[in-house]
Amino acid sequence: MFFDISILSIGRTKAIIKRMAFNHYAKIKRILDVEPEGWIIQKINKPTQAKNFKGETIIFDHYYRIYDSNLDPIKYCKFQQIDLLASVLHLPVEALPII
Repeated sequence: MFFDISILSIGRTKAIIKRMAFNHYAKIKRILDVEPEGWIIQKINKPTQAKNFKGETIIFDHYYRIYDSNLDPIKYCKFQQIDLLASVLHLPVEALPII
């Protein structure tokens, strides 16, 4: 996760404010935490693009989509970097159910 630490001065007192940047992979983790077992990940070899936390557009030659046990796509579970998903799920990439 990414953290932005800002220092806010109020008179002689300084307060440190921590803000967590939006993290799509953390959102996917929250979704999967309540999803019944049996979901799978499919790699789709079509170009896609995404903005990183700096606002830069990154182009990928593929993306991943997560499907539930009925093979229906799970809303918000489209992403580009399998290693980041594995990291937030605290799993090695090899343990993910990729088809």
